[in-house]
Amino acid sequence: QVQLVESGGGLVQPGGSLRLSCVASGITFSIYAMGWYRQAPGKQRESVASITSGGSTNYADSVKGRFTISRDNAKNTVYLQTSSLKPEDTAVYYCNAKNYHLNYWGQGTQVTVSS
Repeated sequence: QVQLVESGGGLVQPGGSLRLSCVASGITFSIYAMGWYRQAPGKQRESVASITSGGSTNYADSVKGRFTISRDNAKNTVYLQTSSLKPEDTAVYYCNAKNYHLNYWGQGTQVTVSS
């Protein structure tokens, strides 16, 4: 049974930081590309950042220079370090694991940026 469990969301003031974590089980984590997506109310889910099995990263233009994705294969965990958060970063953040036709999602963690 595949599980992706996100944590680390919460309420933060503009300019603040959060570190999101996603722990995977039931998959050979090291061979999966991992990604973070987000969905704001009334909007489509969008890709935020991704990291390949080899460690190559990619970011949405809206978060470049503010967010960093990383992975620890020994802990089956992918992280999203966020900084300089803006109100428009408010969304449910989802973890994704992808390998060829296999595609798995976590349940999401809420990030709210507000003063």
